[in-house]
Amino acid sequence: MRDNTLKTAWAADETTIGLWLSTPNLLGAEQLSSADPGSGSFDYVNIDMQHGVIDYSDVAPLLMAMQRAAAIPTVRVPWNEPGIIGKVLDAGAMGVIVPMVNTVAEAEAAVSSCFYQPKGSRSHGPIRAGHALSAGYDGEPYAVVANDHVLCIPMIETVQAVENLDEILAVPGIDAVYVGPADLSRTLGLAPAGDHDDQTFVDALDTIVAGCRKAGVTPGIHASPGLVAKRQAQGFRMITATSDHLAAMDGARAALATARGEGAEASGAIY
Repeated sequence: MRDNTLKTAWAADETTIGLWLSTPNLLGAEQLSSADPGSGSFDYVNIDMQHGVIDYSDVAPLLMAMQRAAAIPTVRVPWNEPGIIGKVLDAGAMGVIVPMVNTVAEAEAAVSSCFYQPKGSRSHGPIRAGHALSAGYDGEPYAVVANDHVLCIPMIETVQAVENLDEILAVPGIDAVYVGPADLSRTLGLAPAGDHDDQTFVDALDTIVAGCRKAGVTPGIHASPGLVAKRQAQGFRMITATSDHLAAMDGARAALATARGEGAEASGAIY
């Protein structure tokens, strides 16, 4: 099976930078996930089924478009439900981001859905992954090595999740957790945003990073280009810098501003 370079990078405490796909644009997925001779490639590209305009019928073609790319393909599923988790893995996702994991039981359910026995309860049927991820790599059948390469990444995005953080991180099989700052902000009584100076927000992020360090789990977070350096300094090692939609909007605005002889700044929006 294809080596999951996110695992390798995280084991070396390296920072990985990702891109979010919110739209089912096959050409965009292929180009954005591929290596660029000038700036390199994103370390991962995530297909967003929760808040993007992407359905399951779009996922397999998007994963096919990304097959030869350097970026590791992951999917954020709509919810913590074994059916959809199994289907995106069968389609070739190498990691699953699971939203709104607030308790140990929910974390255990996410892990169980991501892995085959004896590590979990995932049903066998890798209709695309069995071929696409096995060919040309170590020669082992997908089902034999999938448990060693697939990533289970619960989202920590509520006060309840932060309160249960140590117990969640102790669940075997969790490779990383991913902070949704907008939802975390809401549960802290703040406006939904990618960042706050409010101490309760800062403390929550610090608690998550410290807990992950202690447990040997990689801390991840949703960000924007201007926030990446700050999040890396805070200790996050899986950082999403932008999305296809936001990058397109920022690029279009900058092009229009240049054409009109004006200046333009990136939106900094996050969702």
